[in-house]
Amino acid sequence: MFAIALPDDADEVAFRNAARSCIARGLAPADVAFVSPDQPSLLPALPAEAPDGSNLAINVPRSFADLMRDAVCHSAADRFALLYDVLWRILRGEHDLAERASDPRVAQLMDYRHAVRRDIHKMHAFLRFRERSIDGHAVYTAWFEPHHHILRRATPFFVDRFTNMDFVIATPRGTAIWQGGQLSFGAPAARQAAGEPDDVLDGLWLTYFRTTFNPARLRTRTMVNHMPLAYWNNMPETALIPGMVMNAVSRVSGMMDMDADQPSLFADRIADRKTSGPIADAHAAGSLEAMHRDAQGCTRCPLYRNATQTVFGEGPRDAPVVFVGEQPGDQEDLAGRPFVGPAGQLFDRALAEASLDRSRAYVTNAVKHFKYEPRGKRRIHKRPDAGEVQACRWWLEGEIAAIRPALVVALGATAAQALARRPVAVTKLRGPYDFSGQRGFITVHPSFLLRISHDPGDALATREYGAFVRDLMQIGELVPALRA
Repeated sequence: MFAIALPDDADEVAFRNAARSCIARGLAPADVAFVSPDQPSLLPALPAEAPDGSNLAINVPRSFADLMRDAVCHSAADRFALLYDVLWRILRGEHDLAERASDPRVAQLMDYRHAVRRDIHKMHAFLRFRERSIDGHAVYTAWFEPHHHILRRATPFFVDRFTNMDFVIATPRGTAIWQGGQLSFGAPAARQAAGEPDDVLDGLWLTYFRTTFNPARLRTRTMVNHMPLAYWNNMPETALIPGMVMNAVSRVSGMMDMDADQPSLFADRIADRKTSGPIADAHAAGSLEAMHRDAQGCTRCPLYRNATQTVFGEGPRDAPVVFVGEQPGDQEDLAGRPFVGPAGQLFDRALAEASLDRSRAYVTNAVKHFKYEPRGKRRIHKRPDAGEVQACRWWLEGEIAAIRPALVVALGATAAQALARRPVAVTKLRGPYDFSGQRGFITVHPSFLLRISHDPGDALATREYGAFVRDLMQIGELVPALRA
């Protein structure tokens, strides 16, 4: 048996070189013992002369390389022996060994990997720099006490984020120095007495920490699990935590007793702008013609930028029924009139079969501009989102207020959402519906019937079209004035 000397902070490169030398000599795990250079050993060291093949290339699965990279940083004395044992078995044919968590040695190495990664995360989260002047030059120093040999692994995180400042990270396991764009590592350091707090940086950080603390979300046990007490001495904000925890209950009670915040004056001015002027006067006067004219310059949502024009509603001023669709399509956008495309033509045919007169109805859409995405020379319909529906609801409510119909019919989910001010399941609530005091009716949009009518003889298309006609017939029974 031979003694292999590796320092406590040996990285994966040092372990790889030692393992390659042992494998070249054919030494099994039972033939080697990994010891510290400072540890006296009765075992002989490896011969100085290199055997044939000592520089051989060793190919290992990536799963083992990843496991070795983390586990080698652990502080456990048996980590090198475990890694060499697993490596030996992999080279003997157990290629998937590093992924086999049921193996005791692999399971132990996986535990080491988890502990190392957790230690790195804690260093990234809890290390705090303080500015000091050294020979007239600003240097930021920090003290941290890691559980494992993670300094070389964790420091690049700070280099990437604080490239323009020189800093020193001192730990009992080594020192990292970033100066003049160069990173170097030195010997372990002893902790010095804490210096005076930085009134500017510490003050800003403590103010931020105090104002972002939410007492209603306080979970003391979870906080201690994620911020162990062992790290508190290095973090200035921990001095505030006991007091904030003690006052959390009273603060929550005070928050519950407070009145709701009032909107700012800026919000009031925006609201006044939306509800005053010529457009608001048109609503008050109930003039469809004025609303139609003003809607041509509507910029309440971004859809106006790409649409050809505003497509307002169409029909008699005293219509007994208002039909509301989703939005104008390609042909409606070009013509400036609602329901003139394929869906509108199908709608006209269904109205005729239900013995209803379209000329007596008012037809409009929840959204007045065509929303689409270009595909070559075609413009493909794109469903409007909730914000666009909400922005255009003002026009729709103005139309309904001016006409005062006996019934409002929502054609499809978007129209139902605009009228109900919430998402509506058309298939579940199909039929008569109360839109906040307004007598209504919910059915499908004619475009739905077009999408499923791939074959004139298709049973589903025939059944759904028949159901739509029956809905229209029921509407005629509810409002006889619409019958032809």
